[in-house]
Amino acid sequence: MKIIDTNLDGVKVIEPAVFGDHRGWFMETHSYSKLKEAGIDLNFLQDNQSFSATKGTLRGLHFQLNPKAQTKLVRCTKGEIFDVAVDIRKGSPTYGKWFGIELTAENKKQLLIPRGFAHGFMTLTEDVEVQYKVDNDYAPECDGGIAWNDPTIGVEWPMDVKPVLSEKDEKAPTLEAAELNFVYEG
Repeated sequence: MKIIDTNLDGVKVIEPAVFGDHRGWFMETHSYSKLKEAGIDLNFLQDNQSFSATKGTLRGLHFQLNPKAQTKLVRCTKGEIFDVAVDIRKGSPTYGKWFGIELTAENKKQLLIPRGFAHGFMTLTEDVEVQYKVDNDYAPECDGGIAWNDPTIGVEWPMDVKPVLSEKDEKAPTLEAAELNFVYEG
């Protein structure tokens, strides 16, 4: 397992070791002990999976407020996505900055997104499945979001199309207007 730092403190790309032979391949998608050895001590409580039928579907930018904030470990198991993390910790030197990466069924990369970051993704193919682990249960009363196209964040989504959005995501506030209770503790 290879763990790669990004431009956002705490956001990491994880490249699992893949072992293949004439039958196919095998990989560990999560190893508590290997992550802990690398300084990442997380106890994931819930696994989630989403399916998006249409290329250009955009989900995000989502987060859960404290005290129910979540760390996510995201991977794409069918198709391709552009996955994004945005720092929403007030006082952080990278507040409002973003990191994006293509996660695909083929490249098997994963993105670790800590608490205090918003998360979203855009599907780059039809029929996409995304799976992610979270370290806290879903709490609708703490559910939050930021507009996917907030110009102060400036995410460079890879497709220049009108995305397929949920009603919730169409109405999401800007970073400036969003209710946030994350504070950078650097």
